Amino acid sequence: MDKIALTAGALYVIVLLRAGGTFAVGWLAGAGARRSRFAGRMSSARFQRAERAIQRWGAPVVAVSFLTVGFQTAANFLAGSMRMPLPRYLPALFGGGAAWALLYATAGLGVLHVLGSLFSERPALGVSVVGVLLVAACGVIAYRSRRAARPARESVPQES
Repeated sequence: MDKIALTAGALYVIVLLRAGGTFAVGWLAGAGARRSRFAGRMSSARFQRAERAIQRWGAPVVAVSFLTVGFQTAANFLAGSMRMPLPRYLPALFGGGAAWALLYATAGLGVLHVLGSLFSERPALGVSVVGVLLVAACGVIAYRSRRAARPARESVPQES
């Protein structure tokens, strides 16, 4: 249990610094955009309505974003750039960050323990499992990249 508590505590500090930093960068980027040529667009009624919605309802989105992969940084950056008030943002950061740290500490340590046991007891099986996982990941990446490139190739006229 001490290992999990120590890992969760370290991950919690890391996520608070990283997500809080992303929020601050978003805040500064939003301030810069409000002084740029985009200021006119940012003062439109539609943009201001979206900004008010994020300021009011964005905290649950920020909290849940910690349980996703790839959306967390965008949610924190947008919360900062849209000027979500700190009294709404900080509870979402603390709660979502705690959930993220506990999830990664327990599941992450469990996976590391299983892999360590596998490699120490049956190294050939461990290498095989890692190899299969790598081949599967490469296959998924290749499939997605071909699928994404397919519409672009179909729209180019063929010469006869």
